[in-house]
Amino acid sequence: MYIAMNRFKVKSGSEADFENVWKGRDSSLSEMKGFRQFHLLRGPVNEEEGYTLFASHTVWDSYDDFSAWTRSEQFRAAHKNAGGNKPLYIGHPQFEGFTPVDGA
Repeated sequence: MYIAMNRFKVKSGSEADFENVWKGRDSSLSEMKGFRQFHLLRGPVNEEEGYTLFASHTVWDSYDDFSAWTRSEQFRAAHKNAGGNKPLYIGHPQFEGFTPVDGA
């Protein structure tokens, strides 16, 4: 199993717009070999820095399946308009990838 996450610092007041971008997107993840799950997660609010933390969370059968997704036409199509959403968040998304150490 492989878990891929991107963290986004969404500007305060832009949370609903950010969520709507994700809810309205065309996703072909379910067509990809090894894809298991997707979740968009809302995290804590950082009032001092003016953002709410969000994370996109995907679960894959393997790192190789995730890596194939990142090189696919479906990936390019899913991310083609990502630059237009930059006004909604602070900085760049932060990617984090995980492999399990112990599982239940």
